[in-house]
Amino acid sequence: MSRDPNDMNSNGAAKPSSDRSQVAMLQAMLKKKPPEGETCDFCSTPVGHQHSHLIELAARRIMCACRPCFIVFEPAGAAQGKYRAISDRVREIADFGLEDGQWESLQIPIGLAFFFFNSLENRMCAFYPSPAGATESLLPLDTWDEIVGQFPQIAALVPDVQAVLVQRNRETTRAYVIPIDAAYELVGLIRMHWKGFDGGTEAHKKIEEYFARLAERARGRVTARLS
Repeated sequence: MSRDPNDMNSNGAAKPSSDRSQVAMLQAMLKKKPPEGETCDFCSTPVGHQHSHLIELAARRIMCACRPCFIVFEPAGAAQGKYRAISDRVREIADFGLEDGQWESLQIPIGLAFFFFNSLENRMCAFYPSPAGATESLLPLDTWDEIVGQFPQIAALVPDVQAVLVQRNRETTRAYVIPIDAAYELVGLIRMHWKGFDGGTEAHKKIEEYFARLAERARGRVTARLS
């Protein structure tokens, strides 16, 4: 009768049953496939398409989190402030508008930008999405302070995890207070779909769909994240 080589030791003798069990367990573990889809960046638990995020402040890195891990990091000061939990709340800034001179003084070359307070650098930051990713624009503080004075909702931004997203073009001017992960989602969307000089029809369609979802979230009709 032939024996499975895994059931014998180096001398050719049969292994004890406990050894065979351990070998079988190891083989089973090696055959297991890693979970499909996204997983929690802290405990590797699979997470659904709609899940919570945290931000690693030093690297400005968005991290996926299962609900238990999110709750652990949610209190202020958790993990010595290395990570911060990102709320999913979206609010539209009512009656938002900027004069041409105000917008031009912000030195942003397109009609789309987001602003947030970086606590590690102790300053407001301004970024605009581009086919190459998020591009920073140096923010003139005098103009920014003037805008904050007009719209108090901006002054209440939670550092690092909330941003003001502004869209300004011939058709509309609007602004939302959004989670920082939603701002970077827009950046990724533009990188993926932008074609040529003006972006192309598909990119502009995706941007409008993005803002339509923001509007639904701001009205409380959709509570899930965009990603």
